[in-house]
Amino acid sequence: MRNLIERLLVFFVGFPLVLSTVVFFSFNNHLILNIIILSFTIAGALEFRNILKQKNLVISSADSIILGGISPVACVLIVSFGVNPAILPVVFILGALWLLVSNVFSGQDKLDTFINRAAAGLAIMIYPGLFITWFIRMALFPGPEMVILVFLLIVLLNDAFAWAAGMLFGKNNKGLVKASPGKSIAGFLGGMLASILCGILATILIPDAFTSRIMSSAIAGAILGLTAGAAATLGDLCESAIKRSAGVKDSGKFLLGRGGALDSIDSIIIAAPVYYILFRALFT
Repeated sequence: MRNLIERLLVFFVGFPLVLSTVVFFSFNNHLILNIIILSFTIAGALEFRNILKQKNLVISSADSIILGGISPVACVLIVSFGVNPAILPVVFILGALWLLVSNVFSGQDKLDTFINRAAAGLAIMIYPGLFITWFIRMALFPGPEMVILVFLLIVLLNDAFAWAAGMLFGKNNKGLVKASPGKSIAGFLGGMLASILCGILATILIPDAFTSRIMSSAIAGAILGLTAGAAATLGDLCESAIKRSAGVKDSGKFLLGRGGALDSIDSIIIAAPVYYILFRALFT
């Protein structure tokens, strides 16, 4: 019951606050939202570091903050302050090079764990670090408020309706995916239906941003909702597989009813690049 109350509190209070930030605080290309994203990403990188540690892939907390934050920080500078976009691949390459060469001249004790540290560092640089930059880049689309808002609704409503449908109709159809045996077929269908409807409604209610030039806008919206919703579900399942591999239930205790920061953005991490690429292909 407590978990249910906490989850509902986050849904009815936390999510509206985030969505309000998107709509009403858009200065500097959504700087406040970008800072929120960056905070969750760095917290998620630290949590991922603790998960990797369970499999002897050890990296320091400082390294996790730097490597997990290097790409999103660069992206925020590009989006909100007009820094040259070339900085993003440059800082990523520099971070990877530093990770690979920093222990070359170390003692035998560090050389023995060199491959573990390199694997952990590169993993954190990519997930959540590099993947989340696709979310930050959405602020550069024309009329970004609505583009970002629809993305968040596709992901958040997918999660909410999957949970509700699973609670109501998923008792006898769970266990299909071993990485997350609590997930049900009913929950998956409920989440996907919510995402598809969200994509279609976006084309009806926000035609300025969601009018397709290559096909029926409604069909394009359905494709966008379906694909981004499926990616959001896969993001949740991917993190579940990572945690199950490490024997961890939650990535942390960052948010009431949702576990850690990584638990809160796992769907966004995978859905963001899918949504970004499809929106550009279908609506720009």
